[in-house]
Amino acid sequence: MSKKPVVLVVMDGVGLSDTVEGNAVKQAYTPTLDNLMKTCPNIEIKAHGDAVGLPTDDDMGNSEVGHNALGSGQIYSQGAKLVGESIENNSLFESPTWKWLVEEKSNTLHLIGLLSDGNVHAHIKHVEALIKQAKKDGVKRLALHALQDGRDVEQQSALIYINQVQELMDSLNDDTFEAFFASGGGRMLVTMDRYDADWGMVERGWNTHVLGEGQRFDSAVSAIEHFRNEDPSLSDQYIPAWVVEKDGEAIAPIQDGDAVIFFNFRGDRALEISKAFTTDASFDKFDRVRVPDVKYAGMLQYDGDLKIPEHFLVEPPHIENTLTETLIANNLSSFAISETQKYGHVTYFWNGNKQEKLSSTLETWVEIKGDDVTFDQRPWMKSAEITDEVIKALDSKEYDFIRINFPNGDMVGHTGDMLATIISMESVDLALSRLLPAVKRNEATLIVLADHGNADEMLDKKGNVKTAHSLNPVPFIVYNRDVELKQEGTYGLANVAATVADLLDIEPHQNWLPSLIKK
Repeated sequence: MSKKPVVLVVMDGVGLSDTVEGNAVKQAYTPTLDNLMKTCPNIEIKAHGDAVGLPTDDDMGNSEVGHNALGSGQIYSQGAKLVGESIENNSLFESPTWKWLVEEKSNTLHLIGLLSDGNVHAHIKHVEALIKQAKKDGVKRLALHALQDGRDVEQQSALIYINQVQELMDSLNDDTFEAFFASGGGRMLVTMDRYDADWGMVERGWNTHVLGEGQRFDSAVSAIEHFRNEDPSLSDQYIPAWVVEKDGEAIAPIQDGDAVIFFNFRGDRALEISKAFTTDASFDKFDRVRVPDVKYAGMLQYDGDLKIPEHFLVEPPHIENTLTETLIANNLSSFAISETQKYGHVTYFWNGNKQEKLSSTLETWVEIKGDDVTFDQRPWMKSAEITDEVIKALDSKEYDFIRINFPNGDMVGHTGDMLATIISMESVDLALSRLLPAVKRNEATLIVLADHGNADEMLDKKGNVKTAHSLNPVPFIVYNRDVELKQEGTYGLANVAATVADLLDIEPHQNWLPSLIKK
């Protein structure tokens, strides 16, 4: 290592707001963060909407698009925007994959995914467009396997979306076309696991959608109402698996000859269910019991390196010229670390949706295994263990660039538990306090920022618990380096890559947005 290292800390889900009520960031005891904000160069930067490639500034940022922007230094049209554009210009329905999926008119077309307008993993408008086009293209039977959100939208909003789609189905159904709800369940219990954290979720989804196993009801509405009556406080994300039945049988288990679309556009929680559908007999994550011979496609290709799935409706952004590529070109080494829930963000998403390292010698990735409990029960998560490893990495003097994600503010914030989220923020602050001496003694530069807001806004305008991300700006702080940051203008996460390059005294890529450092 020839240059003074740069350490970049992503406090996941930590936005800036002057409002105190419902703001776990403000209410937490965070002397280290407070002092950094008072004594170090810092500015607010944008982490949502057009700053991260989303359709409008009404669209909240998320960790995936945030880390894409941080790692690439550029703004790419992202999942929601890509899908919206492809539906609007009809390219989705002109794609070979769509035509392949709907060519067998007599078999069932299954749609599986998150039914909400949260626009983080999926959007109800995309589902409605698929249903309408399916009828136009002669599909006879369409089954919707709807996962409940309650995380990127209000906690108990499932019936709004179910009723909206049911109304559309009722308007389209006739002698030539039948669309209906077939199964579902909450996103944190059924189907949508990520990073191999809990394959049991995927197994429940498989049993529900494919095998037709689960608690049975005469309609999707009946299922939601039943669970509401059992527990009036139940968040949609934890609704148990449910199956719609008719005459004592599941209405639409997935069968040989059917077609299946997983309509989420975001990749992390789509990969495992896609593997379950597309992997051959070598699949060993759970007993699939019966593997139907189906045509399977994703809304996007969720892993470009591993080609998962092989068939997809919309091309994902092809991210090139990342910060990691520039570091490698300058023979600089990097160290990336987080715990399981955000490990993919500092590796896969940071490197431009690449599953594998770009250099086996210049990149080191460390995953700290996360706790297998709900995050409100362990709000400190693995912040101490992550910090231990970063201090070791700094003291080893082997790395030019170290990037860290502390997931606490996001993952605990999503539970809606205010006390736990306050503790999560205090845990991150303690981690920062431990990092500062190591940064000092190694003559490093520390950047502290966030990828989007969450813990900063845990109540909605009505005073109800809010578990979704916020639209607030995020901090950008530089410690242990005498720099002047640009104060005029609007800057976002994509400006960070060039800033890191400046601090490492290397040339930023010409395609990147400009550095935040005033020269």
